[in-house]
Amino acid sequence: MSIQKPIKHYLQFSDFTLDEYEYVIERAHLIKRKFKNYEIYHPLIDRTLVMVFEKNSTRTRLSFEAGMHQLGGAAIYLNTRDSQLGRGEPVEDAGQVMSRMCDIIMVRTFGQDIIERFAANSRVPVINGLTNEHHPCQVFADIFTYYEHRGPITGKTVAWVGDANNMLYSWLQAAEVFGFHVNVSTPKGYDMDMSLVSTDRYTFFENPSDACQGAHLVNTDVWTSMGYEEENAARLKAFDGWIVDSAKMSRAAPDALFMHCLPAHRGEEVSADVIDGPQSVVWDEAENRLHIQKALIEYLLIGRVATNT
Repeated sequence: MSIQKPIKHYLQFSDFTLDEYEYVIERAHLIKRKFKNYEIYHPLIDRTLVMVFEKNSTRTRLSFEAGMHQLGGAAIYLNTRDSQLGRGEPVEDAGQVMSRMCDIIMVRTFGQDIIERFAANSRVPVINGLTNEHHPCQVFADIFTYYEHRGPITGKTVAWVGDANNMLYSWLQAAEVFGFHVNVSTPKGYDMDMSLVSTDRYTFFENPSDACQGAHLVNTDVWTSMGYEEENAARLKAFDGWIVDSAKMSRAAPDALFMHCLPAHRGEEVSADVIDGPQSVVWDEAENRLHIQKALIEYLLIGRVATNT
């Protein structure tokens, strides 16, 4: 009798240990090198990824779909507007059915409770492609990008300037796992939801410029995330002064990097001279969604493989 391996999901950044992250980062380096050298690597032949989208996407869809094909598998796109989920089918039922027809599922939705309920009823691994509360794949790619440019992030300082959103909460979880510190600056009225904070590895700054002081990585995001569009006018007013510009970057460490998960609004949360400047690694960051997610999918479906494979 074969023993079935326990299902491992990736629903928030804290789901992996440091050892697991270091392993997947090592695999991502190797898989990216193969991709750049046009080496065929198909460990997932006859495996299928289903991608469920309730929120619009560019980078998430492209990176997961292209990545699965590059690993030798197939990817199926499902939008809730075009499926029974959009007509009221219970999330639990969808998890039961979809997981019987594929090998791994990525869900991009609103509330974290939705993906938690879906995963609880899934027979296969489920990956969080974004929820209102967490965006673990993006922060994983960001840390991989930092490793590529500057080495380990342990002991470093990351500045977060802007909205207290899913990116910030994933960065705070990452700080606990990797052992770095986060300087946080959010406008009044847009404070952190402390129910989503489970670490003390952060310092809050009322002045966003002070948050950048000595930082090794300066990070921001759009001021109005998906699902909050009706607040846009109020947010533009409240976030005045929270733009990451050259003055704020000048207070960071001399070799500090700038990151943004994109899409970006030049002149709002970031100035053009910063995002298009020499310290910006946003294009590497975007590309690395592909490579880190390929390594993540491989790990969730196969487990650990020989490092030279």
